[in-house]
Amino acid sequence: MKTLKHWVLAAQDAAGVELRVDDQHLFCLRVLEQGLFRVLVQRRGELALDRTWSIAPTDDVPWEGRDRLSNQGFSLPGYALEQFEDRLVMSSDRLRVTVHQPLWLEWEYRSADGSWLPLASDRKTGAYMLAVDGDGSAHYQRRYPEERYYGLGEKAGDLNRAGRRFEMRNLDAMGYNAASTDPLYKHIPFTLTRRGDVSFGLFYDNLSNVWLDLGNELDNYHLPYRRFNAEAGDLDYYMFLGPTALDVTKTLVRLTGKTTFGPKWSLGYSGSTMYYTDAPDAQQQLLKFINLCREQDIACDSFQLSSGYTSIGNKRYVFNWNYDKIPEPKVMSQAFLDAGIRLAANIKPCLLQDHPQYALVAQQGLFIRDSQEDVPERSVFWDDEGSHLDFTNLATIRWWQHGVTVQLLKNGIGSTWNDNNEYEVWDSDARCFGFGKSIAIKHIRPVMPLLMMRASFEAQQVFAPNLRPYLISRSGCAGMQRYVQTWSGDNRTSWQTLRYNTRMGLGMSLSGLYNVGHDVGGFAGDRPDEELFVRWVQNGVMHPRFTIHSWNDDGTVNEPWMFSRSTALIRDAINLRYRLLPYFYTLLWQAHEDDEPMLRPTFLDHEHDANTFAETDDFMLGKELLVASVVEQGQRQREVYLPANESGWCDFYSGKWFAGGQSIKLDAPLDRLPLLVRAGAALPMSQRTAYVDQQQDKVRELHIFPSPAAATSCGMLFEDDGESHGWKEGNALWLSWEIKTDGVKISIDFTQRGDFKPAWDSLGIVLPAGETRQLWINGVKSDSYRL
Repeated sequence: MKTLKHWVLAAQDAAGVELRVDDQHLFCLRVLEQGLFRVLVQRRGELALDRTWSIAPTDDVPWEGRDRLSNQGFSLPGYALEQFEDRLVMSSDRLRVTVHQPLWLEWEYRSADGSWLPLASDRKTGAYMLAVDGDGSAHYQRRYPEERYYGLGEKAGDLNRAGRRFEMRNLDAMGYNAASTDPLYKHIPFTLTRRGDVSFGLFYDNLSNVWLDLGNELDNYHLPYRRFNAEAGDLDYYMFLGPTALDVTKTLVRLTGKTTFGPKWSLGYSGSTMYYTDAPDAQQQLLKFINLCREQDIACDSFQLSSGYTSIGNKRYVFNWNYDKIPEPKVMSQAFLDAGIRLAANIKPCLLQDHPQYALVAQQGLFIRDSQEDVPERSVFWDDEGSHLDFTNLATIRWWQHGVTVQLLKNGIGSTWNDNNEYEVWDSDARCFGFGKSIAIKHIRPVMPLLMMRASFEAQQVFAPNLRPYLISRSGCAGMQRYVQTWSGDNRTSWQTLRYNTRMGLGMSLSGLYNVGHDVGGFAGDRPDEELFVRWVQNGVMHPRFTIHSWNDDGTVNEPWMFSRSTALIRDAINLRYRLLPYFYTLLWQAHEDDEPMLRPTFLDHEHDANTFAETDDFMLGKELLVASVVEQGQRQREVYLPANESGWCDFYSGKWFAGGQSIKLDAPLDRLPLLVRAGAALPMSQRTAYVDQQQDKVRELHIFPSPAAATSCGMLFEDDGESHGWKEGNALWLSWEIKTDGVKISIDFTQRGDFKPAWDSLGIVLPAGETRQLWINGVKSDSYRL
């Protein structure tokens, strides 16, 4: 690679400036928002890929991608420009960048008192490099010892990524080690850097294989640095100021697209296992699951139909029904629907070479093409070879959507599980149609699962236009939150996985993927022991996605009732989840509407407390609920650090109050997950412990955890019919409250808007046992609020 060095100012417009570097390359600096700048290098004045699918600041991008040079959707607030002999300075109201000669950038931010303070800096001894032959690139920044690095999406190990190197190359990492395996399934080259009291984000819009080194590499000839390098594509990054970590995460979501608002039932328990659909009597095994849920009194809202329903022999063939295993798909799906359980069917984007439709699909030109010959590419897939569908071809999209509609939706299966979509096409130069402009797969590999899930999403939309689609996808890139719920892939059963999957979920959440979860109990390996399974379920019910899923190496199956002695404990944990569904659903609404993460590391709302940045097994569910998962075998007491705040914390079960800024020990018997609530907060809860049915959900309570001192807090509840788009026209209930406490009185003032009428017509107020202060509601002594 060759270092970019000498530059001259070549052009200037309302969005920014262009520098000509070494007489051949264009270096573009754009001021998109007051706290959001963009840097784009055009090798020899050209783009390697003239489109992007990740950047979506307003509406979704066109199918064929967004023009990479477009500024649409940004306010372009203007900037001040100063030019000196050896540098150029661009300033917005909040960010300032100095371009030095030779080329390196120095970033500053405006503090609350108006002064400019250091934020980030490129490496002075070579900041930008381009491959002389080929199209690789690299960017080097200074690395400082006090910096913490978060983000990178779905990554193994600790939440703070400092000191490690990571690769973005989507892989089907079956049975991965949650503490160390890299790469994994998703592609999100984003870092959230915390330095001192300020945070900034760096998002590289590059969809080729990339590497990010955050302190693993040392070089005697340079001061400490961090490095991004890409196998191909463009060096194109977005730099954005927080100043808080939460601000950075929310900016990333606004940059790459809002979180899809799925149906309420998608937050219920989702059953799944490879075992049922792999069985020769799959339909009977599946129907047995319904009966066992009923017999064991286990609430369930959906079931993931694994790919065994498509099998011929021991291989999988998308859009093929194995009628020997499942002779009556419509009868089976109707039985699930009658039990209140929706089905989501597994679909895969690669057709094995002996697939019944392979020849027809090849004849229609719907596969990615080999780089050397005019034939479909061939890659290893499910113990054979197959060809990957090319979703940059509208004909492929139509074929896929026809299969989703005819094979699944018309058979009563309303949701899709987009799986095995890592696109492990090892011919890097294999050709994609590119919507009429050929593109090598190395430039857009993670775009394929993104377009696959979008094709499924729109098929479901067209088939049931009045319902909000629900999909899941394992692989993808930044922007996948616009369509799907996701999970951390095929984990391995162990206590270590339970611990590090939690951190993996928080990393995804900080990276804009809010609606996430894990395969509870472990997907690969032997079945969990009884204690591990109970603790994993207790942890899982506190994630946005909750599913028990397995393909155990020992031939067993993970089910809620797999250990008869602890089935009651599993039932209690699931019932707690269902009682908290009003809270979960409000969080999902806020994730969509306000870009608020559902899962939150404890520091996200408590940055003033340096102790919250320590690695921990604790996390926040929303802003109110602190979850202290038990992730060590035999542990029956749990030490919990309570973030410093003004109001303190209350035990969820007893209401006992604790001051913040201290560590406490809580009892953690096997039948209890330690939970704490921010003092002054209120949690909306249901009494229904069965599948989601708005008409049967007739009781709503507001559990209040009042501060013992004078304090004021607020919150809200969102309700609607749970599945339609009616909320867009005001057919929803937005119920907000303000709680004030003093030594003698607890006052709650409610306000509401929207025209939705839930099955419940009053909100019962529940206070902790032993609370003696008077309760006043909207100025009247009362213990409930009537709509």
